[in-house]
Amino acid sequence: MRLVLRPLFEAELPADFSEVIRSKLMGTEVRTGEEIEVDLLGKPLRFKVLLAEPSPLKVERNTRIDFSTGSAEVVDFEFDEPVSEVIPFDKGFVVVLGRKVLILNHTGQKIYSDEFDDLNGVRVSKGTVVIIHGGSKIRLVKP
Repeated sequence: MRLVLRPLFEAELPADFSEVIRSKLMGTEVRTGEEIEVDLLGKPLRFKVLLAEPSPLKVERNTRIDFSTGSAEVVDFEFDEPVSEVIPFDKGFVVVLGRKVLILNHTGQKIYSDEFDDLNGVRVSKGTVVIIHGGSKIRLVKP
């Protein structure tokens, strides 16, 4: 579970600020694209939710909270294994991680994910993701 917030105020954020925000948002449900307000020392701080994975997301103790600053919306992703390939298409992009195929929409939310013992390739045609696996099998995914 991951939450990426862009502060809608000007301030330098301390290193442990995500812990403070997590405690304030604990149990709260947030959605990608919405604006939220957190009361800190009697002052409301506003944030834009750039990514809530999944959306809606109920903030819990293990929710990872990151902040994006600046005028450009930047969302960083880190995976447990190396990225083999990224294939963009009209509904998002496909990330190939060894034996795993992950389809994300343009805001970075997961649409589909699966692992294949014998993954041979991934192609995209007119919005359909074609997964080639098992030597003689294909799987069509239409997000």
